[in-house]
Amino acid sequence: MSKNISRRDFLKTAGFTAASVAVGGLLSACSNENSSSTTGIYTPGTYTATAKGMGTVKATLTFDSDKITDVVLDLSAETPSIGQAAAEDLIAQILEKQSDEIDAVASATVTSNAVSKAVKNCIAQAKGEATVTVIDQDPNTKVVTDWLGKEPETPEVSQTIETDTVIVGAGNGGLMCGAYAAKLNLKFAMIETLPTNGDTRHWYGAIGSKHAKAAGVTVDVNRLKREVSRYASGKNSKEVLNTWINESAQMSDFIDELYAEYCPESVCTFTSGEEAFWPEDCRDGYMFPEQEHVWGREMARNDMLAQYIHDHSDAEIYYNTDLIKIERDENGKICGIIAQNNQTEEYMRIKASNVVIATGGYPGNPDMMEQLDPLGTSVTTACSYAPQDTGMGIKAACWVGAKLQEEPAPMLFDRGIVAPGVDAGLVTTSTGDRVFPGTVRQFNLGTQPFLKVNRNGLRFTNESGPYNDMSYAAAGQPGGVYASILAGDWADQVGRFHTIGCSAQTRSNPQGQQKALDGYIESGLAFKADTIEELGTQLGFENEALENFVATCKRYDELAAKGNDDDFGKPASRLSRLNVAPYYGFWLGASLLTTEQGIMINGKGQALDENSNVINGLYVIGDASGGMFANNYPCLMPGIACGRTLTYGMKVAKVIAGIED
Repeated sequence: MSKNISRRDFLKTAGFTAASVAVGGLLSACSNENSSSTTGIYTPGTYTATAKGMGTVKATLTFDSDKITDVVLDLSAETPSIGQAAAEDLIAQILEKQSDEIDAVASATVTSNAVSKAVKNCIAQAKGEATVTVIDQDPNTKVVTDWLGKEPETPEVSQTIETDTVIVGAGNGGLMCGAYAAKLNLKFAMIETLPTNGDTRHWYGAIGSKHAKAAGVTVDVNRLKREVSRYASGKNSKEVLNTWINESAQMSDFIDELYAEYCPESVCTFTSGEEAFWPEDCRDGYMFPEQEHVWGREMARNDMLAQYIHDHSDAEIYYNTDLIKIERDENGKICGIIAQNNQTEEYMRIKASNVVIATGGYPGNPDMMEQLDPLGTSVTTACSYAPQDTGMGIKAACWVGAKLQEEPAPMLFDRGIVAPGVDAGLVTTSTGDRVFPGTVRQFNLGTQPFLKVNRNGLRFTNESGPYNDMSYAAAGQPGGVYASILAGDWADQVGRFHTIGCSAQTRSNPQGQQKALDGYIESGLAFKADTIEELGTQLGFENEALENFVATCKRYDELAAKGNDDDFGKPASRLSRLNVAPYYGFWLGASLLTTEQGIMINGKGQALDENSNVINGLYVIGDASGGMFANNYPCLMPGIACGRTLTYGMKVAKVIAGIED
């Protein structure tokens, strides 16, 4: 029910403060503090409006009769290190320019554009040009709607474009598909919700590439197939897996061509051999088929792909454009999409006989997270995902009859550092947005297998395992979080731990991690003490929990001294003494990178319906597709997810062109 609510109600927070910076999608207004008529430009008072950024951006502006006198931005649902960091700059511009025509802050374009829209609305309200609707919403009340919802009605379009193929999403998969389509002289168009290309994952996994051959590295492919299936408890599609294994080398060759053309100075680092394995006593039958390719960052690969599309085709990429629905003709055949420019709000129809969904997963959609992956949601404290990945492509495909994979497969890394007392799981911001509470995307040191304890001060698991194991082990612990405990000589231990993949950054640069740790100590996210007792107090342990913590640390030091973990079976190479001061500690949960539960496809990237029949003309690639993984991401195979995405980007273009290997 609509009613007027106070400024205080608007500025309430749920779990953490907005720091003069936050977000929203509902048009709202505070009660005017002074509504008397004037002869100036504005009706004096305080006005609020919201707009969609990465989350919901809320602007609260105060006016006298002639100017904007105060600006409060609530950006609590924006990316902490990007959108939130732009707050002071944006506020200064609004006050200086007295206008919504602000310059986008570098790297925070999405947030800047949303702020501009919200400010424009506030100005319109103050001028008496906007109709104000106030929504009564208690930010402490969790309202979960059906994640799928209903397919939208077809709106009136202002523009119609005709092509053969439309690719939805200009990220790793969409741009790869577009670039290879350009190589094959296909006629296509692309749309992207952001004003720029999606972020580039500079590393990818491929089997049998030229780099692997040059290094003399081979992989037991049959064992690899069994290992991926075992990781997924047999729930994966072997056909989908085979396409990546069989065609990723060709994908890598095309990437090589791109770098040779656009960035010849860049070098590919190929990781294999002993660098790719855990210590002998930790392997426990795991297969480590690492064939990870990491290119230098002189130029982002996605920018190269977009440039290749520009140079080798007439295709246009429509940025700031959202997918609304997939269209079918009277016979039920795929015939294109309806899209909307998220700046002008005008609708467009793109007629095409092929629709390629490359919109990413659903980590930025709280309803989908809670309903499709309640376990992964419950142990997550931080996000490393792209917040615009709200599962829209998955939903649109489901509306036309595509089958969603039943098993969730989140990519959880055990690096979500949070302050004491913060629980894992979604929280509600002052704007009603639901987000994960962590303000740090990832703390790499968190992955290292040091002692971990719960809020009762007790150790509860073997800390040596794949990233997700630690996070899932915390699911049954208070708050879904745990504390990591380090001795003063921690940097001397991480080389012996020899973790792999991106967690190897800690052993390759311990000085950088110490610097980060020192910064988190200053901000209250980590703690340093001369004694275990003092550390426990700083971490928030009291009474029996503090006694447990001290006893647990003593017990762990004894186990490490004798090199045998009688309690949980941790390998000797992953044990470390707690006998060197100072001591460090910090609380952790999972950091969610993305979801891998999407539309079921075959080995050609074609979407399948509920009866596992092909939906002609509909293709799905990357995190929007399913079948490759189940349960979770096999993180002992670094780069496999991005390698899969790039390979299917190429594969779909080939299938549309009628090319079969």
